[in-house]
Amino acid sequence: MFLDRSISRSSRAVVTGAGSGIGRAFALELAQRGGAVLCADLSLDRARETVARVEESGGFARAVECDVARYDDVEALASAAQQYFGQNPDLLVNNAGVGAGGRRVGDIGLDDWNWVVGINLFGVIHGCEVFAPLLRTQSRAGIINVASAAAFNSAPVMGPYCVSKAGVMSLSETLAAEMAGTGIAVTVVCPTFVATNVARDGRIAPGPAEFAAKRVETGMTPEVVVRKALAANDRGRLYVMPQIDAKIAWRAKRLAPAAVTRVMALGTRVMGAD
Repeated sequence: MFLDRSISRSSRAVVTGAGSGIGRAFALELAQRGGAVLCADLSLDRARETVARVEESGGFARAVECDVARYDDVEALASAAQQYFGQNPDLLVNNAGVGAGGRRVGDIGLDDWNWVVGINLFGVIHGCEVFAPLLRTQSRAGIINVASAAAFNSAPVMGPYCVSKAGVMSLSETLAAEMAGTGIAVTVVCPTFVATNVARDGRIAPGPAEFAAKRVETGMTPEVVVRKALAANDRGRLYVMPQIDAKIAWRAKRLAPAAVTRVMALGTRVMGAD
């Protein structure tokens, strides 16, 4: 019913972290293009707010409460998707994520490590493990994993966040290689600053990480990021660096990785990390 030649234009999509920010923008854009969206979020109330906005514009969506850090929740999400669509989905957007920073390795504590990695990385692992077999049944399908420029620009005092996002990029690259020659496109999105509430909902200690978090509110709009991500997935592109600074950082890290690390360390010291 919802399948079209272009996956992002008319899809049966599952979006995690759909209650706000980039996830909500994905849901609204996909519905506007004629797709049906299963909106998953840890907060059922937020997911329902997204569904209400979709329905106000004439689209189709349903809200599901899901903690992506829990494998059983993601399995239940897949079952809910099959029930809602009447068949397997053809687009998965692994977007759910949290922010944390401000403490050096050794001072972070396992509680923050487990929280960040559990959601940002294992949430994506769970999504891919559960949904990849379902997507392989489709002649055309897509997986979009939302990472960050922190996946390749590992800033000091951002350990758990950088590690989790680097893992998302590595997983996406592995999955893209495994899906080569099939109709399944894998895309990893690596933005810098996007105007979302991830910083406000995160665990940010005072200092350079807090300074960076405040910049999030003045970043690129989620809608622009989403359109770039969907266009890339339709074209079968793996990497999406939505902003010019993300593109510059990506090229710099590939050309002179040691120099980039030194610059990151110097910049953080100037802002008072030590």
